[in-house]
Amino acid sequence: MSGSLDSAVSGSLEGLLIADFGRVLAGPYATMLLADLGADVVKIERPGTGDDTRRWGPPWVGDESTYFRSVNRNKRSFAWDLHDPDHLDQVRELVTRADVVVENFLPGTMDRFELGYDAVRVLNPDVVYCSVTGFGGHNDLPGYDLLIQAVGGLMSITGPDSGTPTKVGVAMVDVVTGLHAAVGILAALRHRDHTGEGQRVEVNLLSSLLSALVNQTSGYVGAGVVPAAMGNRHPSVAPYEVFETGGSQLVLAVGNDRQFASLVKVLGIPELAQDERYATNDQRVAHRDCLVDDLTKALSVDTADAWFERLTAAGVACGPLNDIADAVALAERLGLHPVVEIDDPSRAEPVRQVANPIRLSATPATYRGAPPRLGEHTPPVRTSQAPSV
Repeated sequence: MSGSLDSAVSGSLEGLLIADFGRVLAGPYATMLLADLGADVVKIERPGTGDDTRRWGPPWVGDESTYFRSVNRNKRSFAWDLHDPDHLDQVRELVTRADVVVENFLPGTMDRFELGYDAVRVLNPDVVYCSVTGFGGHNDLPGYDLLIQAVGGLMSITGPDSGTPTKVGVAMVDVVTGLHAAVGILAALRHRDHTGEGQRVEVNLLSSLLSALVNQTSGYVGAGVVPAAMGNRHPSVAPYEVFETGGSQLVLAVGNDRQFASLVKVLGIPELAQDERYATNDQRVAHRDCLVDDLTKALSVDTADAWFERLTAAGVACGPLNDIADAVALAERLGLHPVVEIDDPSRAEPVRQVANPIRLSATPATYRGAPPRLGEHTPPVRTSQAPSV
């Protein structure tokens, strides 16, 4: 695929200009999704250092961080220093014309440069201005994913038991917040299409996490139940965990009584479907320990791969414990095309990227540009007249 940002754009968001002040993950993830769908995203970075994730490695590809690459394709990088008056003039000219402004600085930072929402909307009344914070716009607290996982309760329900709080193996709170930001931006643009009115979109990591904890937060808010870590078990469904077999491990995710009957039939113990301890999901949860013993005994006579084949054929949700390489290979086998390659004349080899997961039949995602080098597209700074971008 071509990596030129001059290529023709035919995405759903073609013609949309986004001034992107996002750094690290939540903001850049949101703007990359919008860029994939055709928006023109201008990433404003500090000269000399740029986005923090440019230095977050290993892994590296040459001198480039794969972390930075993961959320910054299809963007142009402008190296502009907000503390430099000439650069700041250029930035203000850009935000005056932008359809969307995205920022995830500490609250108040953009105001100090007269780039906050109140200042920008005077210059650009129909702007959609998205602020991403850790704890809301009135709380001057830094928001890093690990911190939010800790204070937001995610670590308390993750890990082998309640005494071993564990973080999720990826910055999931940032990713979820980025998704919320993208949805909020699109909703605001839809409103602008109808009314001509811009508005401010605010998302924060803590609120996004509490929403993303879904049934766990709901259990507390609705029933006063404070959940605890259960390892690979589910608080409300059984069997729904990792099982030992005669060779490696297998995940069973049995969500209803019909699937349970199919499971025990394939395992050669169909009588368990009629056992009063296991006849319904709530009874299976109540008698989880003895259920696990019975299923593990039956599973021990064959390998995980063999059970995967037989159980899948019977409509039972199950699967092996894959690593990332296995997961990508599985997606390839299923025809999901999880990897794209972006050609770039400045690089010796195409840039391999994880594909955008959104599939649109008429306006699919496009991959027009590799993640930019720092300041790669910066126009010359002029004090008398801002350059066209």
